[in-house]
Amino acid sequence: MNKKEVLELKRRFKQDKVTFTRLCGCYVDANRDKVCKFGSKFLNLEDEEFHKYLEIANKCLSGKVANNLLNLEFPLIEEEVGGRQQILMALRDSNLENEELLDSFYDHVIDSYDYAGNYLILLFNDAYDVMTKTRDNIDLDESEEVYRYILVAICPVNLSKAALGYKENENRIGSRDRDWVVGMPDSAFLFPAFNDRSTDIHSTLFYTKNTKEPHTEFIQNGLGCNPIKTATEQKIAFHSIVRNVLGPEEESTDETLLNIQQTINDMIEDYDLIHEDEEDKLVLNKENVEKALLDSNVALEQTDRILKSVEETFGEDVPVAEHLIEKNALEKNAIKLEKIGLEDQVGELTLQLEEKNSKIQEQEEELSEKNIELTEKIVELSQKTQELESFEEEKKSYDVVLHVKPQKASQITSQKINGKKCIVIPMEENENATINGVSVNK
Repeated sequence: MNKKEVLELKRRFKQDKVTFTRLCGCYVDANRDKVCKFGSKFLNLEDEEFHKYLEIANKCLSGKVANNLLNLEFPLIEEEVGGRQQILMALRDSNLENEELLDSFYDHVIDSYDYAGNYLILLFNDAYDVMTKTRDNIDLDESEEVYRYILVAICPVNLSKAALGYKENENRIGSRDRDWVVGMPDSAFLFPAFNDRSTDIHSTLFYTKNTKEPHTEFIQNGLGCNPIKTATEQKIAFHSIVRNVLGPEEESTDETLLNIQQTINDMIEDYDLIHEDEEDKLVLNKENVEKALLDSNVALEQTDRILKSVEETFGEDVPVAEHLIEKNALEKNAIKLEKIGLEDQVGELTLQLEEKNSKIQEQEEELSEKNIELTEKIVELSQKTQELESFEEEKKSYDVVLHVKPQKASQITSQKINGKKCIVIPMEENENATINGVSVNK
């Protein structure tokens, strides 16, 4: 059965749609004794009981197909007279009204179900008028067949916790009476299966609450079917094989296992893109397992050992690829990788910022040096300007102002010629002179 077929049945387990005709049960204590048995028409139940039993029926078809819900097939020998499939056929055909057959079934469950505490065996009888559907899933107003089935639930019965409560008769708060409370089913099964929206007497749908440890002893001894691993069991088995080969104590093992799961997840996505219009899922046969391992850089010798262990563990029950990956771990790893990537980007941007800041600092230092040079030049020019201004002032107070080259200054003398004070500047043949811009070389 697939998810759509399971939901089609579950949608009917509502107050205004349910058609259960009969409910039977047997309460078994920890000593495996039948404490009480009961049976009644389902629609005659009191409202509170009606809803509680309906809740249990819903739980029997809850969870994920291939994990909580397992499709089991009966071996041919179980369909022969006296076989366990034949017992279930007889129960269904009796509409749960044969007390002797019911009692025999209770004994069969007690003998084959391994449970230490108290529990309740419940049986629901129903007949579903299956409507013909179009390809667009639209119901046509015509019946395809009547699907007659039984739903069997095995529910733990535990003593309620000790608590305080209000004792109305005594008008005080006191110790509350503890009761034996029926819980949601640990195990259940639907017979016959509703495969392809039709009765399949060769199969049954088994429910388990605990996907790590389903009651395989009941599957084997109670139903007579070959047990198959839940998706959780397959994942645990595969991960254990990989860890044992790679070395459970090695630090790199967890990372390698995560890489293998990521590779498998990528393979699933590629497969789904190619087969998007099909319901088939990627299975991890030997070739796919080998590809996943080698693509994850697992050594060839380790790959061979893992392949051998996988074949021994799973045999012909080839696991579906998505059963072997832990989605939460991959999502956490993706977030971790994204965080590392962001940290790397922040680190790279920080380095770039530091480099730019360093360049800016160098440029600022260069500008500072240039500013100092310019300041010094400005000061120098300012001094020269002041000297020129001072010289100009001096020129105004003298009748004669000489400008000579420094080497000529030591040759200048003062003499009296014709009774007048004269300044004598010796001139060589190759030397020139100007007075107020006029050449006097003659």
